[in-house]
Amino acid sequence: MKIKTGDNVKVLSGKDRGKTGKVIQTLFHEQKQRWFVVVEGLNMMKRHMRPRQRGEKGQVLELSSPMDASNVMVIDPTSKKPTRVGYKQEGSSKKRIATVSGEYLD
Repeated sequence: MKIKTGDNVKVLSGKDRGKTGKVIQTLFHEQKQRWFVVVEGLNMMKRHMRPRQRGEKGQVLELSSPMDASNVMVIDPTSKKPTRVGYKQEGSSKKRIATVSGEYLD
């Protein structure tokens, strides 16, 4: 997959279209054979937690939920525009490169 943890991405579709954020986690769903990403502060869902002990109160947590990796695009570090990700062989290492500016992402 071309999107890694720590990348700045822009959401292309869904309720958070046009917003940007940092990738917290990447997940692979075995049954669906698809990649998902969790973006910090986007695609929020509410999780109702039941109290665990007597006298304790329940709470509502807001968590970032996974979205399909095809719905996000990496932001180019120099031009700040969404870009595709390519690869360039440099010696014995393979590096990710932004196709808009040719800048290295790693």
